[in-house]
Amino acid sequence: MITAIVLVHATPESIPETAQAIADIDGVSEVYSCAGDIDIVALVRVPDHEDLAAVIPQRISKVPGVVATDTHIAFRSYSRAETESAFSLGQT
Repeated sequence: MITAIVLVHATPESIPETAQAIADIDGVSEVYSCAGDIDIVALVRVPDHEDLAAVIPQRISKVPGVVATDTHIAFRSYSRAETESAFSLGQT
């Protein structure tokens, strides 16, 4: 599974509708509106790198209200649950 973090600049008046339209796209797992330099953060999870092209430039970038996107591909996932489970291996 490929995970990409997509930072979205949107027109201010369209943020709620733009965020919801992005959330409705297949392959988008989570969407957050944010304070600061970025208006919307979308997490995209797809099986293959080729699928990123179908989701990000062909779908997300074309949503009304999207001004620009900046995509970051995740290499590895870290979470508290994963860390705790690694330390509990072999314990009963």
